[in-house]
Amino acid sequence: MPVKSKKILMVQPNLQPPGGGNGVCAWMLEALKDEYDISVLSWQPVDLASINYYYGTSLTKADMALYTVNPVLRRLVECIPTPVSLLKWALHLRSCRKIQERFDILITCNNEADFGRKGIQYIHFPCLYFPRPKVDLRWYHSIPFSVSLYRSFCYALIPFSSERVKQNITLVNSDWIGAMVREQSGGIETTTLYPPIAGDFPDTDWAERENGFVCIGRISPEKEIEKLIDIIGRLRAANSNMHLHIIGTPDNPAYYARIAGIVRQNPSWISIEHDLPRKALISLITSHRYGIHGMIDEHFGMAVAEMVRSGCIVFVPNSGGQTEIIGDCERLSYSSVEDAVAKISYVLANPDEQDELRSYLAPRRDLFTVERFISDVRAVVREFVEKQLIAVTKHSQA
Repeated sequence: MPVKSKKILMVQPNLQPPGGGNGVCAWMLEALKDEYDISVLSWQPVDLASINYYYGTSLTKADMALYTVNPVLRRLVECIPTPVSLLKWALHLRSCRKIQERFDILITCNNEADFGRKGIQYIHFPCLYFPRPKVDLRWYHSIPFSVSLYRSFCYALIPFSSERVKQNITLVNSDWIGAMVREQSGGIETTTLYPPIAGDFPDTDWAERENGFVCIGRISPEKEIEKLIDIIGRLRAANSNMHLHIIGTPDNPAYYARIAGIVRQNPSWISIEHDLPRKALISLITSHRYGIHGMIDEHFGMAVAEMVRSGCIVFVPNSGGQTEIIGDCERLSYSSVEDAVAKISYVLANPDEQDELRSYLAPRRDLFTVERFISDVRAVVREFVEKQLIAVTKHSQA
């Protein structure tokens, strides 16, 4: 059984909302705070009040020591007019290595990490995977040789070893990401640990729910919200009371303006809500029968899991980790707008099909609870500590 004398260093550039990865980190700290002496090394200062408000955690300064990278270095790097996320991560890991000997366990929820020794890493999408998906690409990626030179410079700052990365205990947010990690790393072992969905989700009676759709997530081009509007618009031909609630955080000003413009043109059946308090969000989702998601190759899909936990029948593109949330059910996954309209129309017209799909999804709700996540995180870290003790014992006996 772990004791508080075991010291954990959580190496995380940013814990602030929004963002599913930062939420996973917050709940990992929540899972471990009572059993371990925790410190957090972040790029930016941590605001626990906003983290607790957004993610539903109850973290306090008494639970952990908070450190940041050198503030002068941070301000210099942030003067660079591009995100330079890899550079920040390399400098962050350099800071980690300077203090890592003080700690028994090193953890990150920021994908792959070379700590200089074995640790625990949680991968949402492998940063070593190339070519990068289109959603990650910016104008500066098209400059010849710039990206390769930049990566080489960043890796030289640590220095970075892929072999040390492979030694880490590797957790992933979906089997789909796990397969990608194993492919790009040459066979690294992974364990899928689905992110937690916080909140109390009332089991609202089906007859009391509105016959409409919700979609949740960042309001950003890769979420393909226009596609969802097109799908629901076509469904309205046979279901005039069909409507759509778009719920999310504006993440791209131009795209948000475009979606908001469409909403203004169709106020009778489309609404847009952003930055809803957690309780209001859950209340809105649980008052509707259906959920829909639009992003292709979603890494996991926190929004999809939220809608499943809310008791909605949820339709998703047939790609990425999101299909695992719905149990790889073909009746709930679509390949095109036309396919989505056909499958959803059948469900809307058949109450028996609705009952069957609700029964199918019901047990999947437990896969994404906070309680399950906390239990699994504790088990992973306890096993890590036990293996450390065994290795130390064998070394002393040699």
